Amino acid sequence: MKKEERLYNLILPVWMLWLFPAVWPIILGGNLLVDGLVLLGALTVLKLADRRRLMKTLLPRIYLLGFAADAVGVLFLFLIASAVPQASYPIFSGTNGQIRPVALFSTLAGVLTAAVCIYWFDRAALKKEEALTADQRRKIALTLAVLTAPWTFFITIY
Repeated sequence: MKKEERLYNLILPVWMLWLFPAVWPIILGGNLLVDGLVLLGALTVLKLADRRRLMKTLLPRIYLLGFAADAVGVLFLFLIASAVPQASYPIFSGTNGQIRPVALFSTLAGVLTAAVCIYWFDRAALKKEEALTADQRRKIALTLAVLTAPWTFFITIY
């Protein structure tokens, strides 16, 4: 009998989107809200005058690139779990509550992979905005990478 394998650390399994299409608006709206708030916060902290125009031009790009970066993180987690089955276990053991290091570090690797992708994707998108200096682009991209990384990968769903 073949052992059943599951990807435990993915907050949003693909089958859930197919079986429960009502989840899509929540996911899409939640990501837009978080990306918008983080971008607005970064623009406000940097004291940029034309925030409304910047939000209008930057948010759609950043929003779509965030999904692409999250997909890279999910793919990375899938590849790790395919090679090392223990990586797909829940981070905490159900019986004694101990941390499973392989699961913890593989999930952390997936989150960091997505965060690095968010940083580089957003830096590339921000280059098109001439009103921003190189330092401002770097700070905005770093803020987005840290605050919008898929930290929800650490939530066990099974």
